[in-house]
This record gives sequence, structure tokens and C-alpha cells, in this order.
Amino acid sequence: MKKLFVFAAVLFTFLSNTVEAQSKKVIADKIVGQVGDKIILRSEIINTIADAKRQTQGQENVVLPNECQVLESQLIRKALLLQAQKDSLNVEDDEIEAELDNRIRQTIQQYGSKDILEEIAGKTVYQLKDDFREAFREQKLADQMQRKIVDNIKITPTEVKLYYSKTPQDSLPFYESEIEVSQIVMIPKANKDVEEYVAKQLYDYKKQAETQGPKKFEQLAKNYSEDPAVKENGGQYTLNRNDKFWDPAFLAGAFRLKEGQISPVIKSKFGLHIIMMISRSGDEAIVRHILRIPPITEDEIKETTDKLDSLRNQIKAGKISFAEAVNKYSDDDNSKFSAGSLVGRDGSTFISLDMLDKDMIKPISDMKPGDISSPQIYQDERGRKVARLIYYKSKKDPHRENLKDDYNRVAQRALEEKKTTTLEKWFKEHIPTYYILIDNEFTKCTELAQWKQAAMSAAEGRKQ
Repeated sequence: MKKLFVFAAVLFTFLSNTVEAQSKKVIADKIVGQVGDKIILRSEIINTIADAKRQTQGQENVVLPNECQVLESQLIRKALLLQAQKDSLNVEDDEIEAELDNRIRQTIQQYGSKDILEEIAGKTVYQLKDDFREAFREQKLADQMQRKIVDNIKITPTEVKLYYSKTPQDSLPFYESEIEVSQIVMIPKANKDVEEYVAKQLYDYKKQAETQGPKKFEQLAKNYSEDPAVKENGGQYTLNRNDKFWDPAFLAGAFRLKEGQISPVIKSKFGLHIIMMISRSGDEAIVRHILRIPPITEDEIKETTDKLDSLRNQIKAGKISFAEAVNKYSDDDNSKFSAGSLVGRDGSTFISLDMLDKDMIKPISDMKPGDISSPQIYQDERGRKVARLIYYKSKKDPHRENLKDDYNRVAQRALEEKKTTTLEKWFKEHIPTYYILIDNEFTKCTELAQWKQAAMSAAEGRKQ
């Protein structure tokens, strides 16, 4: 059962694969597994593997799950779901809707537009959401049950040392040189006169669209909007009132509108918008917007760098710590709540040099641990000119993993192993209590030994 947790995330197929399947000829399906009253279809196994192939296309050294492993992960999900229902766990509707919206949005981006998605699927977005709502609810409940089993598990320093001592030295990972880097980011604010000029342009677009209709709004969006996605979607988005993905000001402004109405100019963290409400049903709406970003002049950039320079002097004088300055002044949402630290894929604050953005590599190469850079101007992922201070906190030389330098990493692995062991024990105790069915097609799967034994026991019990 060890391998099964590698595929814990592969618990149900992605929307895009099912959309593709719906557009093709229907093939006879069959039940290949069952836990209690929860069934697993052959198509679910096929689609999950196809999705894994699509998600990892182009990546090297990828080990894809086989059919036995996917069926095992599905059996796990069903068992967790049954226990979640037995324990009266609950998932709020708004959480399901937000997850559905995110998945629909990703799929629309994949296919290019909402219209193309609906044409391929043969269903509207609303119908697709209805089709997948129960599957998403099952997934959330299964995840919640798994967290209930393992979330209170802690790891002690003694357990970490024991885990480390059992790992062969030649199996310990080798780390190249790594550094800890933090930053304070400030986004220059546009001059008020410039902002008012851009707002007037948006009010002119609003007047034209109100006079000439929705087609004019779409044309204006394609011609003038500075939203990078406008070429693909014409400025159109599906919103949910409870979705945390959207800027709060943008979301609030949109949901104040009636169908066909165009908003006044709304200011968000992205720039200035006008929004047209296309259609709305409860907490869900389809809108179109035009985004304009007021240009920044050299005066605003200098004003921002002067603020950062003054802040740097305060930090160096000990009047405020770097972490406090991040919390109070930084505009970077990604690092604001990690004291400005850049974080690696494994959650560690130690990162390799190749993980730095290209504009940070040069200043870091001229700094020593403990240094704070002068204000640096660079272009962020949205193409904006942004200013920042860089704090080169510390450096680790190339080394074999050890408890002194890498305690947090070792502790995390030890904790995950302890959680896995706890889950394995839970399943060993609970599998015999469920009705289990596994199709003969999977009788040779060694991964399913415990499940097959439970299925045989259940069958024998029914004969008596």
C-alpha cells in the first residue's frame, strides 16, 4: 500500500479529458470496482491515465501511474468518502462552486474560448458544472476525511533524528549552493492627473457602448483593453461572488450591476476597469471588461525608489526590521506573508540560484550575506516597472543533506512518512469493514492484495 499515496492526488479525472471523451463516440463502460455503494467505472481509470499523460507531456523522467495504481487510488477515495459521510463531515456549497469555477476557467483557457468548449462538449458551462458538482463534492469530502486522520500528527526532534539515522548516507540528497533571499516590493503609483485622463477615456468607451450596445463594448475591449487575455476571450470572464481569485474591488463592482449595465470606472490592483454585466444567475455572472493601466513616468519611479532608499536606511539603522518593513510596505502578495522570503517548490526558504528571476541574479552576485541592496527597478510578470529592495540573508555551500543545515527538510519527510504509516494502519483496520468488489480484470494487481482479500471475505460472508 506504500505506493498508493504517491497517487493520492489522482483521485478523479480532470474536466478537460471528460470533455474530450464526451465529444467522441461513446464506448460501453463497466464497473471495475466498488466500495460500499460507491462504484468505479472503467472509463475513470482510462481518463485518469490519459490526463496524467497530458499533464506531464514534455517532462523528463516522469513515472505515470498504471491501471492497478489508479484503481487503488479510486478505492481509497471511495473508502474515505464513505467514512466522511459516516462521520457527518460537510463541504460548503460555495467551496464547491469556487473549485468548479476555477476548473472551468482553466479548461476554457485550454480550449481558447467558452464557445469552443461548449461546442466540443455539446453542453453549456452550466450543464458541465452540474455534471461535475457531485464528483467535486466527493473529492472534497475524501480530502477532508484524510486530513481528519492525519492533521493532528506531529513529529518530535527525537523522531526526526531516528528517521535520519535510518537513511543510508549514500541515499541522502546532495544540494548545490543555496541562498536565502527576501524582498520588499513597491509598485509605483500613477500620477493623479494621468489616472484621471485614463479614467476619462474609459468613460468615453462606456458612453459609446451604452449608445451602440454589447457588440461595441466587445470591439472596444479588443481594441483598447490592456488585459493580456483579451485577444483570446474578448475581455469576457465567468465570475463567482465567493471566488477568492478575483480582485475584491473588481468583484464587488461587477456584482452591483444588472444585466446589460456598464459600471463606472473601478480601480483594482491591476489598473482601471469598466465592466459590462452580460448575464447573472445567483452568485455567478458572466461579464466583459476593459482594463487600462495608467502609465508610470520617471517621476513616479524616482518617488518610489526614494521611499525604498529611506526605508533601507531605517532598516540598516535598526529602527525597523526587514520582516516588519515587508509586512508594512511591500506590495508583493506572494511574499508578503513569508517575511518577504522567496520560497522553493518544497516550501523551503533556501533556493538555488537558478530559481532567481533574471533581474535579481546580477545584484545578488555583487552582494554578501547580510547585505541589503539599493533600490532596484525591474519588470514584473505583468510587464510593469516595479521597485524593490533585496536582502541577501544567508548562503549554504554545496553539501550532502545533514541535520544541522537541512533539519526542516528532513523533518518534513519524516512527518510525511509518519502520516503515510498512519493512513496505512487506518486502511488496514477499515478495509475489512467495507463491501469490496474488484473486477477479475485486476486480479493480478499486487497493489490490491488487501482490497482483494477484503472482497473475498465479503463474498464468503454473503454465502453463509
